Amino acid sequence: MSNPVTITEAAALHIKDMMKEHEEENAFLRVGVKGGGCSGLSYGMGFEHEKSESDSVFDQHGITVLVDKESLDIMNGTVIDYKQSMLGGGFTIDNPNAIASCGCGSSFRTATNAGKPEEC
Repeated sequence: MSNPVTITEAAALHIKDMMKEHEEENAFLRVGVKGGGCSGLSYGMGFEHEKSESDSVFDQHGITVLVDKESLDIMNGTVIDYKQSMLGGGFTIDNPNAIASCGCGSSFRTATNAGKPEEC
């Protein structure tokens, strides 16, 4: 079975740098979705030291990734990458389940989950 979320090598290198910078080398990377944003759903990503029994757990490029049960279907097939340009860099999230996103690009919705839209 393939991983529900793919972390590219570029993203993994940047995440590892962030873990080292924040002294979180032993932490897990949690990625997920929560209600909010003008399109209804928003992504979340951060470091955690504990995992839940209901988490999907997988390793990519030396990083242990956690995805909560509620986010799993919404994020299935998602690719997290890190892009660098002359103006700076940042993470990109390509989710094949997202059918619409807001103009500012910080929220989205899927065909089966509209989330909880809020004002931008």
